[in-house]
Amino acid sequence: MESASRPLDALNKARNKRIIVELKNNKQIVGKLEAFDIHINVVLNDAEERVDGEVKRKLGTVFVRGDTITIISPAE
Repeated sequence: MESASRPLDALNKARNKRIIVELKNNKQIVGKLEAFDIHINVVLNDAEERVDGEVKRKLGTVFVRGDTITIISPAE
């Protein structure tokens, strides 16, 4: 993968791909990155909540506030 010069460039490359979003409350949400803004607020499609790697519930389309996110990474 080509290196990104800015953090938002990395998010742009992840658009329409599945990502894992880890939250401050230690929950994980996995979904396809639809949109984001400069505050790293993100919109995910086909999202699901995972606990210990297991799907706990299907969420559909979700908006996640950037100030609740600790890590964003590509989904396996």
